[in-house]
Parts: sequence; structure tokens; C-alpha cells
Amino acid sequence: MSARPRDPSGASADNPRLLAANLVNDVLLDGVSLTLALGNLRRLLPEGLATAQNLAYGALRNAGRLRFYLAALCDRPLKPAALSGHLLVGLYELEAGETPAYAVVNETVATLAERYPRARGFANAVLRNFQRRRVELEAAAAADPVARWNLPLWWLKRLQAQYPDAWQGIVAAQNMHPPMTLRVNRRRGSVADYLDQLAAAGIAARQTGDDLALTAAITLQQPVPVAALPGFFAGLVSVQDLGAQFAAPCLGAADGERVLDACAAPGGKTGHLLELHDLHLVALDSDGGRLSRVRENLDRLGLAATLVAGDAADTAAWWDGQRFDRILLDAPCTASGVVRRHPDGKWLKRPEDVQHLVRQQRRLMDALWPLLKPAGTMVYATCSLFREENTDQVEAFLARHGDARSETIAATRAGLLLPGPEMDGFFYARLLKA
Repeated sequence: MSARPRDPSGASADNPRLLAANLVNDVLLDGVSLTLALGNLRRLLPEGLATAQNLAYGALRNAGRLRFYLAALCDRPLKPAALSGHLLVGLYELEAGETPAYAVVNETVATLAERYPRARGFANAVLRNFQRRRVELEAAAAADPVARWNLPLWWLKRLQAQYPDAWQGIVAAQNMHPPMTLRVNRRRGSVADYLDQLAAAGIAARQTGDDLALTAAITLQQPVPVAALPGFFAGLVSVQDLGAQFAAPCLGAADGERVLDACAAPGGKTGHLLELHDLHLVALDSDGGRLSRVRENLDRLGLAATLVAGDAADTAAWWDGQRFDRILLDAPCTASGVVRRHPDGKWLKRPEDVQHLVRQQRRLMDALWPLLKPAGTMVYATCSLFREENTDQVEAFLARHGDARSETIAATRAGLLLPGPEMDGFFYARLLKA
């Protein structure tokens, strides 16, 4: 199903609260990804989406608790169901407290009433009732696991079972607003020089990533549009999470090597590899449209690679027969480590999706391993926290391939980078070929 604005015409079409409500309904009612929904909105309404996006992301990060509130405040199912998006965004704004409550109520009711005039009184009553009952509702929500932790119950139980000593910190981090972290293009300048440029532009920032031995990472005090970053379009810097910046140095490539970046789109890790070394790099992705984003990123950075569209597991369709010194397999996964950046994922994924992805990962690993030279290195990476996609997957691979061994990766918890205030969650396994 494709996403589209539910009310694309009229004076309210660029109303951020309307757009945010539409985005929330796209995800929670229609099962559409935020990436698709936002992409379609940008084509139709390229300006003024920032506020709507912030509201929608905030409502979806906290949807477990907000839906709990809404169910408690309504004595019958909502008709039409699309009212829920408006009310969830309104409840999110009331709880966040960044806008005066009277303005939130008035604007939410006015926006909703443009399309559903008969619901004006009902919506007003729900939002004002929340204000009156807030303390009571917050106490009740704290006793409900889905409401308290803003995760589906199956997801929460998985984290509790697999991280008995760390799951609360993981979940707390995943409900935070994500940081904006940059990667300085060391071919174009130094971290110190770029920090000076940020300071001159009035953007507060600091160098980060020391604990991961990263040398080009900067985290901003507050996110800004990329257009505000000095030299962004000239390739001085890229936006990339600390955990994702760990991939390129983890691969350990050297100048002159032949490297495959499998599942490369949108190209963040591709660019980083080429910033670090002069490589014969093949960037492969099954989605030709997403592969064009790799080209755009490389052009911006002033770098070059061989781009190939194809299914990484169908090697006969794209491989030229020359083996690689190193392979980076950034495998499709549940993205359970990056849900604060993609909060739709936790509400769209189902338990059965984990096993489907495990099979897909296994297929990719087995297909690419023969393409690696003897004594070569393959890094298997996911942005998942689920053991089935990570340690279990690697152990099963090692059992199938007698010529493979796993190498310990420093600065990780058995390959894991757990999410925290400054970093999303990632998993890395470095596999060496005999």
C-alpha cells in the first residue's frame, strides 16, 4: 500500500498537525512505513515538513503510552478511525509540554474539525479530560508494560529475555530523541578545522567516538538541517551515527584492496570506506532506486566506486568472477537497534518477521562467502539487537563453514554496540577465511 496525504488540498494541506496526524495514521492504521509516507509528502509538499515530522516521530516513539491514554479516555471505538492520528498527536503535544496546553487543544480540535466537524466536541472533551486526569492516567500507564516502555509486548519480552541485565537501559535509550552525529571527510579536512567551522556558524558540537577509536566523529548539541552544516554539499561532512561509523574501521581494509559493500544503499558506509582508503570498491544493492542515492552521496564526497544493481545472493547474475579481499555485508534486519530513528518499525514488525529475516541473512552470508579470497575478511553487520539475527546467526554460519573463524572485536559486547544517549544499537562479526 502506498502512502499519500489524506487531505492534500485546501487551506489546511500544509498544516503541520494535519500532516503529522496523517503520518501517524499511515503507520498505525495502514501499515505504511514512515520512509514511504514522508517520501510521498516531500514530493507533494516539499516545504514546511520539519514540524510535522517532529510531531509524528514523537507520537510514534511514545505510541504505546499515548494509545493507552486514548483507550482510557474513549468509551467506544473511534469512528472514523482516522480521528486517532489527530488525538494521538494532540496527546503527545500535551504531554511534551513545549506548547501551551490551550493552544494545543484549540489547534488540534480546529484541524480535526475541518474534515470531521461533528467530532469537534468529542475531540475537545478527550483532550481536556486528559488534562484533568493526567496524574491518574500516568500512574495507570506505568503499570502497563506496553504503555510504560512504548514497545509491543513480544518485542519487550525478547529484550528482557536476551538482555536481563541491560534491557531497561536499552529501552530507555531507544525512547530518546536521537543525536545528530557527523563524520568528517578526512580527505577534505580535519576534525579540528570542521569544529572551528561549526563554531563560526553558531552550531555547538564536540568530538565523540573515542571509546570506539573513531577519529572523524562529531556530535551536535542540537540537530540542525543539513543545509545549515558548513560545506555539507561540498562533501566536507556526512551525517552518520557513531555505531554505523564503526563499520568501516571494523572491516580493516587497506589501500589497493578489492572490496565489496553488499546491501550498500544509501551509501554511508560506502563513502566512509573510500574516505579511509584507496580501494577498488563494488557497491551492490538490489534496489536500483536506492542505489542512485549511493551515487549521489559519492558524487557529493568526490569519491568513486563501481555501482551494481542485483540480488547479493544471486551471484551468477552480477559477479565478474574476481574474488574480494574484504566484504562488508550490512544485512537486512529488523532494525531493532535504531527504532528511535525509525519508530514506525516497532509497530510494523511482527514476531514472524524475525525468522523471515534470519533466513534472508543466512542466504546472503552463504552466497557471499565463496566470493572472498583465502585469508580475506567478511564483516557481517546488522542494526538489530535480537540474538537470532546476530550471535545465533554467526554461530550457525561457523558451524556450516569449516574454513571460517570469528575474531574478537574490541570495544564491543561480543560484537554488540548497545544503544545509549550518543549511539544507536549495532552488531558486528568479523569472519576470517582460512
